[in-house]
Amino acid sequence: MDPVILARWQFAITTVYHFFFVPLTLGLSVLVAVMQTIWFVTKDETWKRMTKFWGKLFLINFAIGVATGIVQEFQFGMNWAEYSRFVGDIFGAPLAIEALLAFFLESTFLGMWLFGWGKIPEKLHLAAIWLVAIGGNLSALWILIANSFMQEPVGFTLRNGRAEMTDFGALIANPHVWVQWPHVFFSGLATGAFFMLGIAAWRLLYRDRDRTLFYKSFQLAATAALIGSVMVILVGHSQAQHMVRTQPMKMAAAEALWDSEDPASMSLFTIGDTRNRRDVFAIRIPAGLSILSYNRPSGEVKGINNLQAEYEQIYGAGDYVPNVFVAYWTFRAMVGAGFLMLALAAWALYVALRDQMGKRSLLMLGLPFAIALPYLANSTGWILTEMGRQPWIVFGLLRTDQAASATVSGGMVLLTLIGFTLIYAILIVACVYLMTKYARADTELIANDGVPEMTLGDASDADAFVVRAS
Repeated sequence: MDPVILARWQFAITTVYHFFFVPLTLGLSVLVAVMQTIWFVTKDETWKRMTKFWGKLFLINFAIGVATGIVQEFQFGMNWAEYSRFVGDIFGAPLAIEALLAFFLESTFLGMWLFGWGKIPEKLHLAAIWLVAIGGNLSALWILIANSFMQEPVGFTLRNGRAEMTDFGALIANPHVWVQWPHVFFSGLATGAFFMLGIAAWRLLYRDRDRTLFYKSFQLAATAALIGSVMVILVGHSQAQHMVRTQPMKMAAAEALWDSEDPASMSLFTIGDTRNRRDVFAIRIPAGLSILSYNRPSGEVKGINNLQAEYEQIYGAGDYVPNVFVAYWTFRAMVGAGFLMLALAAWALYVALRDQMGKRSLLMLGLPFAIALPYLANSTGWILTEMGRQPWIVFGLLRTDQAASATVSGGMVLLTLIGFTLIYAILIVACVYLMTKYARADTELIANDGVPEMTLGDASDADAFVVRAS
């Protein structure tokens, strides 16, 4: 059992699982803050009930997200000791700021918001939820500052086999941060919006008693979904152009571009021979990749074979080609899901503006299932980001096989891998149960801090719940 491979599997499984919860936390916190702001201004009680209803689902997601996130930092020391030694001086500052400032801000004011209903002034209570949203997105920013060093190392010097920070400002100003963080922010907004759209559509289909609440939820979510989807695509375009300049091998793998081209064609569908690094069958758009990379129908995009030869000259003998199959298909899953989200968001907003949310239609039937789309896009996007960088864990400085803990055996990693997988399986069951329970609950009950209970009867109707005071 190769401990490096097992350690990579463990990190991949726990990280992808953790990131299921992160975008919803980032986006739904902002949407809940917007709801409460509208209630504060208008004093419309519907918006207060909306705030409490969606806020309850946000709390469930936040709690499990925190529990799963703790494991990530532990893994640096458990399975990746050499990596921790190499980047410890770099990672220490942003991760400390994330924990002591951003996460502290988020969690402290979340408690104030949760327990402060009717107990603290309304302005202070409103400020609390906005500080939760700001704290969550600041937390993401500092983590991405650390991650961006792995993608594009800046502000350091190599000394005694370690990367030592020389310029903290360069770390913050890293160009990779400022194409990555907006992408994460707007993907979170889209995730929260589609989550609301799916649940609101389901509730409206079943002639919910609180139709006004879900009409307004649908309208707000449709607007946010369209904004989020458009911005994700625009920022993603900038991110792809940045990738061409800084990690050309990742883009070449994502497009199965074996040899450099000018103008470079874009692959619509390719069956490749990865062993011999050539196309078996391909449908390509002439000059498409040059347009994507440079906003013009000309410009060289380097291919896998050319970059392999170039990296061998720079870094020495070795295989510098990532898993092309994974990079190619995750890129298409991410982009495909993103454009489908854009189409659905535009359709949903059209339906909302025409006040047709109560009609049974293909859109309304499909939106509950569309909740999965942003999760697919987020997960495949991060798989491409991390696996497309291989064999580097810190690009150009440290390979993944050099970063693992030397004293941790394959058996030890396998044991913890099985343990984490089982624990996370239990957590996902608990999360789905609680989300389903509260998503189907009577909104008046939630507004009054009641606890819904699922009956053994028909769980598809909101009336299939027995309500009791907490």
